[in-house]
Amino acid sequence: MKSLVPQSEVYFEMIHEYKQAGKAIAHFNISNLDQARAIVEVAEELGQPVIIGASEGERNYMGVDMIRKIVDELNEEYNVAVFLNADHTYSFNKVVEVVEAGYDSVIVDGAKLPYEENVALVKKCVDYVRNYEAKTGKKVLVEAELGYIGQSSSLNESLPEGVSEENLTTKEQAKDFILRTGIDMFAPAIGNVHGMLINAVEPALHIDRLSDISRAVDVPLVLHGASGNTDEDLIKAIDAGIAIVHINTEIRKAFRDGEKEYMDENPLEVAPYKFGKMGQEEMSKVVRSKMELYSK
Repeated sequence: MKSLVPQSEVYFEMIHEYKQAGKAIAHFNISNLDQARAIVEVAEELGQPVIIGASEGERNYMGVDMIRKIVDELNEEYNVAVFLNADHTYSFNKVVEVVEAGYDSVIVDGAKLPYEENVALVKKCVDYVRNYEAKTGKKVLVEAELGYIGQSSSLNESLPEGVSEENLTTKEQAKDFILRTGIDMFAPAIGNVHGMLINAVEPALHIDRLSDISRAVDVPLVLHGASGNTDEDLIKAIDAGIAIVHINTEIRKAFRDGEKEYMDENPLEVAPYKFGKMGQEEMSKVVRSKMELYSK
């Protein structure tokens, strides 16, 4: 049993360690305790750190402080490092909320804004976080996204509006954005898409573009919207410099499908812990396959 929740200094060190080893840390979102346990149990089995993410919608559903308490308890109960990220946070006020609630990192998402507005929002948030760190001594990692990969983590019939090659991140944009905002981690648009396409794997990642960005900047790179991408592309992305890989839609689908299968076979069952267990089991399979892939 551990007595202390891991601090963001350890978090950042682990990100760099994995990147230097040619590996990536897995990031999975949660909407309930069943999903959180499924993730952390696999992480403990594999002996790998893991990042639990909660989007604004997920935080509204579960409670900002409640998610922090759940992750604290998971760190006490399991012998593995579990970090908490405030995924896709769209306003300054929401950034303040999660930082003051003790989250280890936050993603400031102004990707849909015009470039200068995105820079201004992220810089404002970074300045606030640095002042918070100076006052409290607690480091909080700040990530931001540039280029557009969509916003909905769902099953899609076609590419979300606004996702196009024209909105891919360039190395020049990446360098300027990181320099002007002071972020700790950077999520480029390289052909990745939030959600999953129903009738096909997602568009191929632009690995050459990623390599150019990786050589041009000196902060860890994060791949969002990796649900549905091929194992081959994900391995190439990690080799090209990705340090963290986000998966949400793929595990949501597995969890839902597991619960549905149980309910189809047991239509009179009303005990949530029974069909929830089946959801956990199916989700765990995806979590395990992803974590094993990222650490090869």
